[in-house]
Amino acid sequence: MISIIIPAHNEERLLGAALQALLAADPVVGPVEVIVVANGCRDGTVAVAQSFADQIERKGWDYKVLDLPQGGKPAALNAGDAAARHSARLYLDADVTIAPGMLAALWAALDRPDPVYASGRVSICADGVVSRRYARFWARLPFMATGVPGCGLFAVNGPGRARWQEFPQIISDDTYVRLQFRPGERQLVDARYDWPIAEGFGAMVKVRRRQDAGVAEIARNYPALQANDDTDRIGAKGIFRLALADPLGFATYGLVALIVRLLPAPKTWSRGR
Repeated sequence: MISIIIPAHNEERLLGAALQALLAADPVVGPVEVIVVANGCRDGTVAVAQSFADQIERKGWDYKVLDLPQGGKPAALNAGDAAARHSARLYLDADVTIAPGMLAALWAALDRPDPVYASGRVSICADGVVSRRYARFWARLPFMATGVPGCGLFAVNGPGRARWQEFPQIISDDTYVRLQFRPGERQLVDARYDWPIAEGFGAMVKVRRRQDAGVAEIARNYPALQANDDTDRIGAKGIFRLALADPLGFATYGLVALIVRLLPAPKTWSRGR
């Protein structure tokens, strides 16, 4: 019924929580397959993934751990797709933890004959002061607050997965997939997931550079996809209202954005943490 593909690069510390959250998910009627794709790992990611084999198989799900010698998220996603048995796919970052109702809610959205893209309500997790302020302001922007951004978690049914072939060598796989679908084909399910972001000002600048470069790369290389971009431009008045409500968040978010504008765009995918 659905294959869950989890690319993981040096995620020994966080992968266990992601898999434990999957195990705690509400039951889904029909076969489920979990594929962890460890790519270029130099830590204990593979061992952590393999340690969950018995628990996942006792749940009645199929389980595979792929150990790729080279890093690179697009290659990991493609390897997971090549190994997947089911046409519906859930692509899940290895640092994401889902709420118990997520799988059932996603399958309810995907179980239809026409193409559909689905994700849940993202809760941006941050521990440091700078990252908390940035995340707080970011979460209030219309794209994050009312859209279906799919950060770290997105799912498609079989007709939806047929919209593209392999993942290209791009920075922003989530943007690439989301823009394969018109706004009316995207479904926000009423289930939450936790998505951690980088800690510290320098790390936030790095992440924002990657995000902006990824969006620009897709606009440049896949211009036809821009017809599906429904990102709400908040405008000066909207920003002003948000800034009044959260001046420290606005100052942090704005300073990160300003510094990113002054730096050259990165050429390759980089980690979000």
